[in-house]
Amino acid sequence: MKEKFSGWHLLFVQYFKRDWKQIIIWVLGIGLFSSAFVPAFQEISKGQGLTGMFETLKNPAMISMVGQTSVDNAEDYTLGAMYAHEMLLFCGLLSIIVSILHTVSHTRKEEDKGLIEIVRSFQVGRQANALATILEVILINILLALLISGIMVSYGAESMTVAGSILFGSSVGTAGILGGSIGLLMSQLMPNSASATGSSLGFVGLMYIIRAGTDINNESLSMWNPVGWTYLTYPFTDNNWQPIIFALLFSIIMMITSFILEEHRDLGAGYLPEKEGRARARKSLLSVKGLFFRLNRGVILAWMISFAVMGAAYGSIYGSMESFIESNDLLQGMFSASGFTIEESFTATIMMVLITMVGILPIAIINKLFKEERRSHLSQFYVTTVTRAKLYWSNIFLAVLTGMLGIFIAAGSLGLTAVAVMEGKSDMKFFEFLIAGFNFLPAVLFYTGLSGLILGAIPKMGKFVYIYLIISFLINYFGNILDMPDWIFKIAIQSWLPEMPTEDFNPLVFFTIIVISFILIILGFFIYKQRDFKEGS
Repeated sequence: MKEKFSGWHLLFVQYFKRDWKQIIIWVLGIGLFSSAFVPAFQEISKGQGLTGMFETLKNPAMISMVGQTSVDNAEDYTLGAMYAHEMLLFCGLLSIIVSILHTVSHTRKEEDKGLIEIVRSFQVGRQANALATILEVILINILLALLISGIMVSYGAESMTVAGSILFGSSVGTAGILGGSIGLLMSQLMPNSASATGSSLGFVGLMYIIRAGTDINNESLSMWNPVGWTYLTYPFTDNNWQPIIFALLFSIIMMITSFILEEHRDLGAGYLPEKEGRARARKSLLSVKGLFFRLNRGVILAWMISFAVMGAAYGSIYGSMESFIESNDLLQGMFSASGFTIEESFTATIMMVLITMVGILPIAIINKLFKEERRSHLSQFYVTTVTRAKLYWSNIFLAVLTGMLGIFIAAGSLGLTAVAVMEGKSDMKFFEFLIAGFNFLPAVLFYTGLSGLILGAIPKMGKFVYIYLIISFLINYFGNILDMPDWIFKIAIQSWLPEMPTEDFNPLVFFTIIVISFILIILGFFIYKQRDFKEGS
């Protein structure tokens, strides 16, 4: 037994030396996301904010998104209860996803690349790499739990007790350990790293959807769901440690099962056979556009579903919006505009949120082209008549098309749901939501153009566009509340566009940004056409 894991401690130390930058970003990123919004929630809770939030989150659509709370009435709905109710499930999911990606990347992906075979040629056990990786994930998540707990305790906020803060941090950390064990198991079952990642995330997504149904219809069934264990601890109210125990036991069982499976499988193989491809390719794959769509099909489908779900979730709030927003001065500052109804003001702000989500998809599609380039997957095109121009413009076309479709789905889902729940209480019509959404089309095209330019000039910096998108969102969402100076607003591309329906359409700005976006795309093409490829970099 010892021989199978011999040398794991050496790999463990080496992995920490190799991953220390990634670990810092991981711990600080999730740690701050999980704990840094307490001051904002303190502002929301002022006045009748807690009561308004409690009533709003009783909506079935909101329950399906954020889960249930153990509080039965608004009088007992404290700041801590609200924070855990709204944040814990999403923090847990984020921790699960990052741990899955890390585990699969350091086990099955390195196995596919042939790195594990090199490691095993030294005096280390057959399963030393898997043990070192999962122990690294466990230690990282312990550090994450400690950081979250410490930050939340430091606020000294009313109703956010030390015990509750420790449980909140432990819930997020345990979720990460759970994700690591899921990724380790799927790495043994699946034939390659891509399918291991996909099946792991698919399992988590399925459990999330099942949890949404059980939370609405029978909350007790959610306790049998692994995703449910991440938030049913109810920090600051019940302080229930039982789900933590369930999650850790389940993780241990999956780890032991993974080690047993790895012991009996060949290097590079999986227990589930790889699906055989078609004898002949579909006609759609005979074109570059069809191939790029096939490569991005899963991402596009997942994001389109997300746009529809988020639009419907926000739309469901319209029925009880007035009482919710009027209960708190902060919310009135965010969603109120003089001379317009609360529904119109809310639409102007929420549409900006949805369009920010839509902007992520074109960026991901354009960055995908560079990923394929780095993996040397495009080299087979070079011996054919397919040109760089064909590759670039096909990818840009797909990014623009999916961006427009994403706007239609997000705005349409919001409009359909809102009109249905308002039941004629507002004069807003469905087409007004679509107009408000497509008013932000230049912003989506700008992100596309910026991504195209970076793809040509400095492709390794493709993730910079995500950072700019997030900064733009934060400026627009919180700028008015924080009284930011006007010049800061000019940094965000959305700030140049009017927020319909509370502001009038500005055709000059609309078409100017579109022209600038296509200029960036064209510049990116000429640079892309001339630069060297970065294969294997």
